Amino acid sequence: MDEDRGPAPRIHGTIARDIGIEIVGGLRPPGSILGGEIETSEALGISRTAYREAIRILAAKGLVESRPKAGTRVTPRTRWNLLDPDVLAWAFEGEPDVGFIHDLFELRAVIEPAASAFAARRRTDADMAEMDAALADMARLGLGVAEGQAADQRFHRAILAAARNEPLAALASTVGAAVRWTTKFKFRKYASPRDPLPDHVAVRDAIAGGQPDAAHAAMADLLHLALVDMDIPARG
Repeated sequence: MDEDRGPAPRIHGTIARDIGIEIVGGLRPPGSILGGEIETSEALGISRTAYREAIRILAAKGLVESRPKAGTRVTPRTRWNLLDPDVLAWAFEGEPDVGFIHDLFELRAVIEPAASAFAARRRTDADMAEMDAALADMARLGLGVAEGQAADQRFHRAILAAARNEPLAALASTVGAAVRWTTKFKFRKYASPRDPLPDHVAVRDAIAGGQPDAAHAAMADLLHLALVDMDIPARG
């Protein structure tokens, strides 16, 4: 089972997702006004309460704002919570912006090599067991299926946990979402992309060996190769 997949969303969650995809995908640009609560809920065949709750979800993620008499308006992109796992998922539902993909990998390049170096100093046997279990599932299942992608997420999350740094650990859901959606995007473009498992094993071995510099370098290499695998135009 995909560990990121919970129970089926209730109607307000489904409506929030549909509108969120339209916003992040550019169909509802910043400054555009959503329909009024009464007419929109009637058009969607849902209750006003469900529509209102959907708008609350979007507002909490910074995508919209509601003002008395002015209605609900899509906010500027600078106000969006782009690290929210749902917003990341919505960005990859369509064809994600190339600049945004580069931004994600730059963020990961700041976070994950450092976390890997910390993990090489601080990992426990339990941390290594979690990494090894995740790698075993990746090897057995492959990254072309949801279960294999979930194992990939577990590996990266295990490294953040092994770093023993609470603010870093708090980024686990964001990093996990970035791993998941960039991998899904890669497999959407290519039937048989390069196998990244050896890159992950190199990170694991450096962490297990207590080699911070090697772990940092191995994770930096992993991320560089993962971006190359995306086969997107280079950032200017």
